Amino acid sequence: MILTVNTSMGSYDIVLERVVIENIKPFCNTEKRALIVTDSGVPEEYSKTVAAQFNKSIIKTIPQGEKSKCFDTYRELLELMSENEFSRSDCVVAVGGGVVGDLSGFTASTYMRGIDFYNIPTTLLSQVDSSIGGKTAIDFGGYKNTVGAFYQPKAVLIDPDVLKTLDERQLNNGLAESIKMAATSDKVLFDLLENDNAYENIDTVIERSLKIKRAVVEEDEKESGLRRVLNFGHTAAHAIETATGLGDLLHGECVAIGMLAFSSPEVRERLVKVLSKYNLPVDFNFTSDELLSALRHDKKADSTGVNAVLVNEIGSFEFKFIEFSELDTIIKEAYLK
Repeated sequence: MILTVNTSMGSYDIVLERVVIENIKPFCNTEKRALIVTDSGVPEEYSKTVAAQFNKSIIKTIPQGEKSKCFDTYRELLELMSENEFSRSDCVVAVGGGVVGDLSGFTASTYMRGIDFYNIPTTLLSQVDSSIGGKTAIDFGGYKNTVGAFYQPKAVLIDPDVLKTLDERQLNNGLAESIKMAATSDKVLFDLLENDNAYENIDTVIERSLKIKRAVVEEDEKESGLRRVLNFGHTAAHAIETATGLGDLLHGECVAIGMLAFSSPEVRERLVKVLSKYNLPVDFNFTSDELLSALRHDKKADSTGVNAVLVNEIGSFEFKFIEFSELDTIIKEAYLK
C-alpha cells in the first residue's frame, strides 16, 4: 500500500509493504551516495541490506537511546559527511526508530542547507508516528526537541516484517501512539485495540494510524492548529521524561501515562484497561510538583499554563488552555489513588 502525503515542500510516498526493506530502489534514488544512520539496538542486517542497494554508502552506528539525540552526535554526522565530501546531491537515510529518524532528518535539513532524506523506521513507534510529518530535532539543555526543523522526507518505507526483532516492551511502546491517535480520532481503531489483539492485526493498526496522521499533517503542516491534536498525552509525557530523566522510561510509556491526565473519567477508565492490556504504565513514582515544574518548561507552555488536548469521548477531542493552578488538581485527580 502506498499513501501519498502532500505538503508545502512537495509530496512524498509512505510505502507500507512487507519486505520493502529489501527492495528500496523503486522508491529511493539509489544512484545517490548515502549516509545510512542506525543505532546499536537495530539489527545490523537492516542497515547492511539498505546500504547494499545504494551505489555508494557509509553506515554510521550511534549508541542506542535518547541520549544520542544531541549536539555531539549531530556534529559527528556533519563531520563524517564533510570528511567524505558529501555534496548537495547526496542523501541521508535513517534506519532505526524515532531517535535515529529525528537526528538524521535534522542533519539532512541543515547539511549544505538541505539534502535528500529517506526514512526507514524499524520500530512500531516510528512506523505509526514519528517517521511521518517532517518534524526533526535534537534535544538540548535536558529538554526534548528544543532544536529542530520541519523537513519532509523524500519517502518513508515501512516494513512490518522488521518488527519481529522487537521485544514486547518496544512493541507496546509504539502501540501507545496508536492508542493515542485512536482515542482522539478513530473509534473503530480504539475498539479493535480494546477488544482484539493488536499484533494479530498489526498491518491494519499501522495503516489506520498512518491515515490519521497523514490527514492531520496535510491540513496543518507546521502545528499552527489541528496538528496539536497529535500532542494528546505528549504535554505531560515530555514533562514525565524530563522529571524521570531522559531515557528512564520509553517515550510511548510516558505518552501512556500522559494521556490519563487529559481525559474524562469515562475515557480514563477505558484507557487504563487498554494500556494495562498491553503492559503500559498508568502512573509514575515522582511527585506532582516535579511534574508541574517540568511542564512549565514545555515548549507549548507560557508563564500561566499550557495548551492541552482533552479527550472527553473516544474518537473526538478538544483544545483547551489550562492554567498551572488547575493542572495541579488535574494531575492529582488522574494519578493519586
